[in-house]
Amino acid sequence: MSEKGRPEKLFKLFSKLTNLDGVGPKTATLFEGLHIEKPKDLLLTLPSSGIDRSRKASIRDVVLPETVTVEVEIGMHVPARQKGRPYHVHVTDAETEFRLVFFHARGDYLQKQLPTGQRRVISGRVEMFDSMAQMVHPDHMLPIAKADAIPEFEPVYPLTQGVTQKLMFRATRSALGMVPDMAEWIDPGQLAKSDWPSFYDAIHAAHAPTSLKDMAATTPVRERLAYDEMFAHQLTLSLARAVTRAKPGVASVATGRLQSKVLAALPYRPTGAQSRAIDEIADDMAAQTRMNRLLQGDVGSGKTLVALMALLTAVEAGGQGVLMAPTEILARQHVESLAPLAQSAGIVLELLTGRDKGADRAAKLAALAQGDIQVLVGTHAVFQKDVAFKDLRLAVVDEQHRFGVSQRMELGAKGKAVDVLVMTATPIPRSLALAQFGDMDVSVLDEKPPGRKPVTTATVSTSRMDEVVGKLRGAIAEGRQAYWVCPLVEESEVSDKTAAEERFKRLRASLGEGVVGLVHGQMPPVEKDAAMAKFVAGETKVLVATTVIEVGVNVPNATIMVIERAEGFGLAQLHQLRGRVGRGDGASTCLLMFQDPLSETAKRRLNILRETEDGFVISEEDLAMRGAGDLIGTAQSGLPRFRIADLERQSALMEVAQSDARALLTMDPSLTSDRGQAARVLLWLMEQDRAIRLISVG
Repeated sequence: MSEKGRPEKLFKLFSKLTNLDGVGPKTATLFEGLHIEKPKDLLLTLPSSGIDRSRKASIRDVVLPETVTVEVEIGMHVPARQKGRPYHVHVTDAETEFRLVFFHARGDYLQKQLPTGQRRVISGRVEMFDSMAQMVHPDHMLPIAKADAIPEFEPVYPLTQGVTQKLMFRATRSALGMVPDMAEWIDPGQLAKSDWPSFYDAIHAAHAPTSLKDMAATTPVRERLAYDEMFAHQLTLSLARAVTRAKPGVASVATGRLQSKVLAALPYRPTGAQSRAIDEIADDMAAQTRMNRLLQGDVGSGKTLVALMALLTAVEAGGQGVLMAPTEILARQHVESLAPLAQSAGIVLELLTGRDKGADRAAKLAALAQGDIQVLVGTHAVFQKDVAFKDLRLAVVDEQHRFGVSQRMELGAKGKAVDVLVMTATPIPRSLALAQFGDMDVSVLDEKPPGRKPVTTATVSTSRMDEVVGKLRGAIAEGRQAYWVCPLVEESEVSDKTAAEERFKRLRASLGEGVVGLVHGQMPPVEKDAAMAKFVAGETKVLVATTVIEVGVNVPNATIMVIERAEGFGLAQLHQLRGRVGRGDGASTCLLMFQDPLSETAKRRLNILRETEDGFVISEEDLAMRGAGDLIGTAQSGLPRFRIADLERQSALMEVAQSDARALLTMDPSLTSDRGQAARVLLWLMEQDRAIRLISVG
């Protein structure tokens, strides 16, 4: 991050690690294993547990093994009899005798440290060995006069290879000496209500706990520091939101002319949730500011209809709309489901993918630039430089987590002032939605359209494979279709492919030629699409697949979903896969095949799926079980890496941080008031450079 503009008072915290006590150039590189590159990182790495080193009179009443601090008289030294054997020192406390044990010890050093007949305070882990109590390599051995240097309660830090507790303790004490006094950035009312200390007091107290109680996330000290991280993050998102809103938008006002035709052609009425989302989007689009909205809906909640209504609003207002999907299969499916509705409204809808070449592509681009194509559906091919619209008003992005924040900004640059609607079929827990999409407004579809049948979910052991294949044969005879999802093998795609090909061969052998199809990630797109098309047309009855079918595939006649080795998948993924069936009139089943023995976590996961089809309930459970990082994948998810804040357990705090950040920017958009200036220091401290750039731009 650039140094330009960083407040002088933070210079020391952003200096080299070698400025800290006990850290040389070699040690400094070892700290990288803990993602620590500067004193500030060390400050935000809090102790993870602690050791009680309060002094005991004797080890006699302590339940061993245990860490004990005790005053002893040094007795006899027993040097090692042969190489590799330990060196013993006998000691006596107020009530009993025990041994200190040293491996690879230097006798002269120990004679000097522990002279026979003298008294010392020692602290370390005491264990029984051959019915004798012993302390191997004490952590502390000090003369009585210096014994106060042993803390009553010693914080224990996370470590990495080559970094010891002693070094962490010394370096953090040194970093604490660099913390300047800073003006308060938290709202005074919030501070008083929560009874939080200042940042200076909180960071010092967090590194000097007096008991394990002090280390709970709910203590005012830790809560305050977690809030600081969340507040900085939400300020960044709120600034991004403010910048988007400050750019002039184009008001696209719906007339209802086209929408009413589509609604009349539908065999059902939209759900309350759909109508609400359609209205929220229409209000945003009618405003002079740019829309930046997330449409979150569970599998089968009817997002496509809401998206179409939004696209029709753009067309009714005289503009164009684009719908972008992460894969070609999905883009084609959107076209198939939207085409009949677009036709009933009398508008031109076209598909553009990387496969369009030559004259065909040129004709589409010309029609787009003239405004003859009103709605374009495509893959990221719609991003290419030569794709120009006559008047693009709305961009709908399907399956956001495949696109980062930067891409949604790029898409917005395609038109003069494009409104952006992002759709996701992955129900996201509230806290993660706030962390990942805090710059957006959110609409939630939490009802299923009428006619969606519940899916019966059952678990079955892989030892009953033959039975499952037999049932499948019967279902095919009745004209039904099935997906068979293969296990996730290690990380390598090759082994996924092998697993899928093996299962394909076996099922083909028992079900017959031409009945079974295969798709996996390694196939060329043309082959993949051909295999999908055969299944959609009903030519193949069973589709063996890796997780490429997780998102959006729509085959109403498929009523059976078999997931092999289901215990290896995440909850959200299993829920997505199950959502591929239950789309038609027939009763649907999802079979979760597992291999014994199952871990407790895996059992809990499969039970949750059996009990509920509510994606939001499932996503909250998934978050509790797996943690935030795993849930949305790695860094590209746009999820911040917090050092102190815990998204799973502190979602309420994140909501407070969001409303506080938005309130501060409403009162002080350029952060120039006293509290605004303090908030700028926080942004520098938490390295929210994106936010700092936004303030200088705004």
